[in-house]
Amino acid sequence: MLELKETNYNLLQKQVSSLIEDESNLIAILSNVSAILNDSIDQINWVGFYLLENDELILGPFQGHPACVHIAIGKGVCGTAVTENQTQLVEDVNAFPGHIACDANSKSEIVIPLRKHNQVIGVLDIDSPINSRFNETDKNGLEQIVTIIENQLS
Repeated sequence: MLELKETNYNLLQKQVSSLIEDESNLIAILSNVSAILNDSIDQINWVGFYLLENDELILGPFQGHPACVHIAIGKGVCGTAVTENQTQLVEDVNAFPGHIACDANSKSEIVIPLRKHNQVIGVLDIDSPINSRFNETDKNGLEQIVTIIENQLS
């Protein structure tokens, strides 16, 4: 099962690279990446990006139910990812101190910082309606996808 998941991420990384290779517009890139992730990753109920603006995260392109628009830096899983400048893999969001419940159905979450010129400019946020949905294989595969985006933006 683990090998299958890695194979799927390898394929997804190639698809993302092809999809955005000729694009420079950030919103267009993030819109298409959120759509392909939503279509390709099972057992998720929200996927999208928050972008840093005026010292807070603002809702960007996403797929799923309406979401929180403003997230303070350092607050919730997304704000913590920015503050710590590292991926947050949360098996049970209800056990995460200060979790912001935009969707009561979300049970686990992964958030990956998005950088441009080594500065955090936003995050990729993915929620799941089941506990412990994300593991190290997801973390590695999704971090690679974020790296593909970062390389396109540089």
